[in-house]
Parts: sequence; structure tokens; C-alpha cells
Amino acid sequence: MPGRMLRLLSLLEGRREWSGAELAERLGVTDRTVRRDIDRLRELGYPVLATTGVAGGYRLASGRNLPPLLLDDDDAVAIAVGLRTAASASVAGIEDTAVRALAKLEQVLPPRLRERVASVSEATAGVPYRGGPPVDAGLLAALAAACRDRELVVFEYRDRGGAASSRRVEPYHLVAAYGRWYLIGYDLHRDDWRTFRLDRLGEPFPVRHRFHPRALPAEDPAAFLSRSISEAPYRYPATATVAASAEAVRARLILPLPGKVVPRAEGGCTVALGADLPKLVVHDVVSLVIGDGGASVGGGGGAEGSAEDISLDAPDELLDLLDVVARRLLALTRRSRGPADPL
Repeated sequence: MPGRMLRLLSLLEGRREWSGAELAERLGVTDRTVRRDIDRLRELGYPVLATTGVAGGYRLASGRNLPPLLLDDDDAVAIAVGLRTAASASVAGIEDTAVRALAKLEQVLPPRLRERVASVSEATAGVPYRGGPPVDAGLLAALAAACRDRELVVFEYRDRGGAASSRRVEPYHLVAAYGRWYLIGYDLHRDDWRTFRLDRLGEPFPVRHRFHPRALPAEDPAAFLSRSISEAPYRYPATATVAASAEAVRARLILPLPGKVVPRAEGGCTVALGADLPKLVVHDVVSLVIGDGGASVGGGGGAEGSAEDISLDAPDELLDLLDVVARRLLALTRRSRGPADPL
């Protein structure tokens, strides 16, 4: 019985609310046994609340006198390692908070777990990504809880043009990609799946209404995000036709998510580029011209790195910026080589 009680407590800590039938199924016992075990937890000081009705169930309430969290060995190691690497995430203020939390956790870790955490930390390193806007930790935690508990959220959202609108969304997944955080959810107002950048999202308001999960129209959240970004309309679109294979071109792009590479029947491929900042498109155009990093260096040329094998259809504003970049690079290389020898 002590093992079952610990398992029950672990389940209550892992999700906001459980129905009695769900707990009974997980524990392999009857509903009556679940109710009896819940009463024992309450006697031990755990504030387990019960609600009645169709959507009723059990949940572990928060409070000043809540007993310590129940963590097994793997839980403790995962949390400690996560806190050590939290500085590499684009979450505002997470560095100092993570250090304080890690110090508290390591004080109570038994020696065997402290050694496991130290070995993982010594063998890994993180490089902070500072290219994206920071996200408030409280916002991230609130949305994560809504995803976990399958609860509707309402929030204000600004599109790329700055226009604000109210959204009522079923939240499913949070995805971090290239220094930004995204929420994948089903927008009830638009009756379709959407991705939302968290730095454009106002403080979510939980409506305390649970929903039945839908099937995500992709093999996984990362694939759905990749497709959404690729198909989104951008302020600076461009299309490149490249003689190289689609596989080789995908490897060239600095940020492969925004680029959509399609093979051509006659050979080569087309690349749909786009971004709201023109410099991001310039990065990918330069990557296409350079090729594999060595084919056109030193005057060797080569089909995989020659600018003559690439055509670009882009707005004049983007072409003008490419002209400016080309002139500045040429001036830089001339200065770096020094004055030409007199004849």
C-alpha cells in the first residue's frame, strides 16, 4: 500500500486534475480504493480537493503548508540538469532564478544523485542564443499548465503588422525554435490550427474550461511549426532558382525553417525565401551563392557554388539591399588586402 500511495501522489502532482476513473485505471484499483487513498493523503496533510459533476475529479491544491514534492531519482536529475542549462533559453530573468533554485535542490540531493548531476553537467555545454526576443517566465509557465491540463485560454495577440485581436484557443504544445517560443493551438474563432509567437502574446486568461484533444495535423509539433513558418506570408518574399540539388541547397540555408525547397523536373530546385526582416533573406541568398563553403573560394568556381547558376526573383527593396551588401563586402576585402602594388 505505501507504494500505491506514493504513485497516487505522483500522479496528482503531475497534472492539474484527474477523474476518479482515470486514477483507478492508472493504479489498477477500484474507484472506492481511490477514494479511500485520497482520504489517507488528506490525513497526512496533502490538500486534495474534489469536485463533483461530469467534469469533476481530484486535484492537489497549492498552499503555504503543502508538503514537499515527491521526486524520484530521474526527476531530480532532470530538474537539476535543466536548471544548469536554463541560461541558454530565451526566457527573461531565468538565469538568476535558475541558479537560486539549483542551489536549493543540490542541498537536499543525496550524494549518488549529486554525482550523476555533476557528471552530466561536466560533459555538456550550452551556447546562449540571444537573437530572439525574451519571453516572460510566468507567461511560459501559465501556457505550459494550460497545455498540460487541456484548458482553454483567452489572450490578446499582435500580428506582424502590430494589429491586436482577441483569441480563444485550445493550447496543445510549446515549441522553442531559433531563439523564439511558439504556442501551437486550435483557434476557435478561426476554426483552424495556428502558431503564436509568445513575444506577441498578451497575458493569457484561463477560462477554466477543459476541452477534448484534437489530432494535430502533422507527425509532431516541430514538423507542424516548420510547415507553418514555411507557408506564412512574409513582408520580404523572394524566389531563387538554383542549379544544385534540393538536398544540397537545404544544407546551405542558415535557417532552414523559413526556406521551402522544391526540386525541378528539369534539374536543380527552386527556393522560396521570406522574412519580415530583409537581412534574414540576405543571409540565405549569400549562403546560396557561397555554396558548400569551399567550392567558390580561391577562384576555383564550381557548379555548386557559382552565382551564375542562381537566379533570383525579389522585390527592388531587397535587391537594393543586396547591392549595398555587395559593395560593402568588396570595399572591405580591398581594404584588407592593402594598397595595390604600383606597375
